[in-house]
Amino acid sequence: MNQTILNQLKASRQSGKKSLAVLIDPDKANLSDMSALVHACELNEVDLIFVGGSLIVGLGLHQMIAQLKSLTKIPVVLFPGSSMHIDFNADAILFLSLISGRNPELLIGQHVLAAPLLKKSELEVIPTGYILVDSGLQTTVSYISNTTPIPFNKPEIAVSTALAGEMLGLQCIYLDAGSGAEKNISSKMIASVNKAIGVPLIVGGGINTAAKAQAAYNAGADVVVVGNAFETHPELIGQIAKSRFSVKGE
Repeated sequence: MNQTILNQLKASRQSGKKSLAVLIDPDKANLSDMSALVHACELNEVDLIFVGGSLIVGLGLHQMIAQLKSLTKIPVVLFPGSSMHIDFNADAILFLSLISGRNPELLIGQHVLAAPLLKKSELEVIPTGYILVDSGLQTTVSYISNTTPIPFNKPEIAVSTALAGEMLGLQCIYLDAGSGAEKNISSKMIASVNKAIGVPLIVGGGINTAAKAQAAYNAGADVVVVGNAFETHPELIGQIAKSRFSVKGE
């Protein structure tokens, strides 16, 4: 399978280049506002657009993918909550294994259902170790997945989990505090995981200011993901995008 996006993420990690992903929830985003959002993403050189969520109850996923693909060349990557959240018109899919939990459905069960479909598609499949971190309140993903997040102040557990994922062959690690998180993942945890692994590190959840994005980048995040903040404050795209280029030591 084509591994263009994954190879770019690996090359960026090697060179120290930071990336920004905008996460769009089909149930929350307004299709009529997509042109303005895409324009802001292109103006600020957003690297990736993630589409999906833990719970998608409407019919907007396919409409949103189609509209995004008609508006931009920015890669559109599926961020699925289940094997039902697949659209062949996207560019890639994060093939998420929820390695912080012990729910077999999200470790392998949903993957077995999705694999035959993905094999027939042209989607780039990016095997990703998904690690949910406590954010101070129960998030949709923790409730839907029926799993317990890693404690906020236990970076050693996150490190061991990330290492296990990498040793199992997962090609990216995604630390997530969840949509609408009360607090973002600590710099200490990000730095600890980054130091331990060699694959690209994606960090999201609770990042609603440029300062928080900057802290995540400085700690070692290769990709910062922002969703809810852009839905209510689209001007943040420019502010957070600039933080990619002012990482300490670069």
